[in-house]
Amino acid sequence: MSIQKRIQNLIRPEILALQAYGVADPGDLIKLDAMENPYPWPAEIKKSWLSMLESVDVNRYPDPGARQLKIPLRNAMAIPKEQDILLGNGSDEIIQMILFAMAKPGARVLVPAPTFVMYDLISCFADIECISVPLKADDFSLDMPAMRAAIKQHDPAIIFLAYPNNPTGNLFDRADIEEILKASNGLVVADEAYHAFANRTMMGALDEYENLVVMRTVSKLGLAGLRLGLLAGDAAWLQEFDKVRLPYNISSLTQASAEFILSKGEFLAQQTKEIKSQRQTLFDQMQLLAGLKVWPSQANFLLFRVDGKSAESIQAELQNAGILIKSMARAHPLLKGCLRVTIGTAAENSAFIKALSGIIAA
Repeated sequence: MSIQKRIQNLIRPEILALQAYGVADPGDLIKLDAMENPYPWPAEIKKSWLSMLESVDVNRYPDPGARQLKIPLRNAMAIPKEQDILLGNGSDEIIQMILFAMAKPGARVLVPAPTFVMYDLISCFADIECISVPLKADDFSLDMPAMRAAIKQHDPAIIFLAYPNNPTGNLFDRADIEEILKASNGLVVADEAYHAFANRTMMGALDEYENLVVMRTVSKLGLAGLRLGLLAGDAAWLQEFDKVRLPYNISSLTQASAEFILSKGEFLAQQTKEIKSQRQTLFDQMQLLAGLKVWPSQANFLLFRVDGKSAESIQAELQNAGILIKSMARAHPLLKGCLRVTIGTAAENSAFIKALSGIIAA
């Protein structure tokens, strides 16, 4: 029997139909494709951090519950004292834990779309059906009549709401989210990966809604390499998700590094402020370009479309000019022709807008 025959016989057909999550090799390109903080740590902070890491005993397993790290995280994220914390290797692992724990036969996931691709992808891994409800085409807001109908029809076990949404960058109306919470028999996950750029949160509503949990990450703050996400919510929920968490999922180096930077990371708030300022500047510049539609954003990226040009051609021409951004054209029908650019440094943004202007004018 050939290896391909064995694979066809043994691998689940829905996995065979997938493509692995692709990440482009940036090489020497200006990297504006992955919603990262573009600013490095100050030299003196990095020096202190490296010195601190000398004391980490990597021959020992990490604290499985990351108990010390949860203390500064609770303070930094303003998590209510009555709520518990569960940590993951990035938000992706937390999504996986939730789905694995709740993948009962016949269970369904509901998401407004377009949204973060991993909700659908990890649902497939967990063999749980993911149903998408299209957002409104003009402003990507929630289509509440359609959401109400889908909740009534499918009675989803889980609803994921990215707040702000990725890749559209907008915040859903809070009243709509609260209506979804009241209408749902299942769990509602508010994914606040970009909360630092929006200054809006559902964290304070955890005490009010027992079917709400809030997910956060430190990745967008400038700590993407640490791979650290958290879930805040009632201990009754989190203790069930913790049962499917792999042991020692947060490494000793991540725990020590995150605890260190949370005690010395005032500069991160300043970097976030600068990214928000650069976001407005870039948005204003893009609005001036003929034939370009750019949507307002409460995240650290902008979604845009250029009339008469395909997303793939613009992406390729920008790459030839030394700039890497993300084409969203195949992600969802509402994103036809769309691209997403991460907010970079002032110099990176200037290089991007200069190259894009030339492409549009050509």
